[in-house]
Amino acid sequence: MTANSSFRRVAVALGVFLLAASLPLSACKRREKKIRVQQTDEDSATLASVIHMGDPKAAPQLLKGFYNIEENSWRWTMGKFAVALRPPRNASIRGATLHLKFVLPDAVLSKIKSTTISASVSGTTLPSETYTQAGEFDYAREVEGRLLPGDAVNVEFTMDKFLPAGMVEQRELGLIVTAVGFEAK
Repeated sequence: MTANSSFRRVAVALGVFLLAASLPLSACKRREKKIRVQQTDEDSATLASVIHMGDPKAAPQLLKGFYNIEENSWRWTMGKFAVALRPPRNASIRGATLHLKFVLPDAVLSKIKSTTISASVSGTTLPSETYTQAGEFDYAREVEGRLLPGDAVNVEFTMDKFLPAGMVEQRELGLIVTAVGFEAK
């Protein structure tokens, strides 16, 4: 027996072995396990009636115009910003009070001199208010029950004057907001 013929026999035997070993794998249908994820109470995505800006879990309710949390308690806004809020229980009957708690810093006010803030709930504009002094404020407005149907309401805020991007820093700057939400009547 020559070395060539021994090599061929080993190669053929190895090929037959590999082919035989692969047949059961190709003949079997692969069954994938289905994974079911059940949502727990802790995981459920329920909207809050009041958002505290230092709470990172509130981020999904901030629809537009908010920057990242600063000092674990507040966020800068742009000139226009919006949130989604859950109306309080029975608010569609009794109404609610909308609160925007914010600081109008002197660094902003010294450049714009005054600003008027207005809000709209479900597309209906609420009375605006003009601010001419720096300080801490609560823009509070009564909201009729007819504007608070269902489980979620969009609230949009607008400032008539704010600092455009590039004036003081790269961001557009409006207010420093600490909380926004509805208070039940």
